[in-house]
Amino acid sequence: MVKRKTKSGTELAAPAVQTARQRAEPAVRALRQFRLVFNAVKTHFQQVEKKAGVGGAQLWALSIIHSSAGIGVNDLARAMDVHQSTASNLVRALVERELIGTAKDGTDRRAVQLRILPAGSRVLRRAPGPFAGVLPQALASLDAATLARLDEDLAKLITALGADARAANIPLGQA
Repeated sequence: MVKRKTKSGTELAAPAVQTARQRAEPAVRALRQFRLVFNAVKTHFQQVEKKAGVGGAQLWALSIIHSSAGIGVNDLARAMDVHQSTASNLVRALVERELIGTAKDGTDRRAVQLRILPAGSRVLRRAPGPFAGVLPQALASLDAATLARLDEDLAKLITALGADARAANIPLGQA
């Protein structure tokens, strides 16, 4: 037991273990909330894979190509906020599965334009939304003040984790 002085004298406080538990409780609650977020994202990606037969990042890329016929790999990378090599890998996988096609039209014969193929359209029709994923959709629904606080607080957590900043441009649904 830990003794604590009060105005009326000395009294017994809760055991030190309980005090440590009380200090840890906010961290435990935050951990549970992260588990909820991660599990919601994981469940969505599992549903995507089961219903559409492609990973979450592939579905997102496919949806962008569908809505922006003729888009190039660099523009796809910008639209997804990923590195160009990540977008290239997604495109390669979608081409191999014959979900999208490529063409070198226009004046710059090096630039590849992407277009969805009928099989890709079928994948989009049977896939559960949102195509970009549930987390980006949920974040987009938050007001600016909440997003600013979240950004600031997550920056502190990322610093405490010592996380590699390069991981910021890898989609959660990367297959």
